[in-house]
This record gives sequence, C-alpha cells and structure tokens, in this order.
Amino acid sequence: MIATICRKAHFNAAHRLHNPNWSTEKNIAVFGKCHSPNYHGHNFDLEVRIRGEVDPDTGFVMDLAILGKLIKEEVEDKFDHKNLNEDCPEFKNLFPTTEYFVKVIYDILKPRLKEGHLLHITLHETQKNSAEYGDW
Repeated sequence: MIATICRKAHFNAAHRLHNPNWSTEKNIAVFGKCHSPNYHGHNFDLEVRIRGEVDPDTGFVMDLAILGKLIKEEVEDKFDHKNLNEDCPEFKNLFPTTEYFVKVIYDILKPRLKEGHLLHITLHETQKNSAEYGDW
C-alpha cells in the first residue's frame, strides 16, 4: 500500500531581494518592498509530505515523530529567526526567494529519508504566496 503523510512546521525569517548587477531603480521596480535595505520578515508555514510504502509492521510510511524531529533540527533550528541573506550560507550565492528556499529545504531533507520515499515540500511565505518543490 502506498500512502502520503504530511507534517507541518512554522518559523520566522527575514530576507532582502536584491540583484547586485542591477541599479537601485531596477531592483525597486522588480522587487518592490522586498528590496528594502533593512530587510523584511515572513512567518513561514512549511508542509513536508512523504509518499511511500506503508510498513506492514508499524502501519507507518514514516514515524511522524521522527519526521518532526528531523524538520526541527534540519530546518527550523537552521532558519528560524535568521536573516537568510546574512546568516545562512545556503543563500550566499542564491536569491532567498520562496522558490529557491523551498528547493533548499528539499535538498536538506531528501538525503535523510529512506530510499524509495518521495518528498514534496510546500513553503508558504504568506497566506497568499507559496512555492512547491518535490518528487511529484
């Protein structure tokens, strides 16, 4: 039997969208408020979905408590209350957009999963804006 599980998490982080190859005017035109030199923050909501075979001995695709611990240690502790531009090496050469951020989280979690598990990440930057990345 194949099933999908989902674990949700929440964290806060700040960022600034800025292309150093562009003029201030172009950065403002493209990124608007997100270009603020003083950065701005978001209350991120994260959804981690894992699809795989249900273990007949446990009834689990994966123990949700173990998944929760993994998300806390590898995502929440790493990014919560951080300035993505300044504090996180993952964004040293990468724009901290939600599109890239969701891929960064995928790349952190995927190697920690059991072989054969599919991973799908949804990252909500606001109640209206989100990005998804994953194996399906």
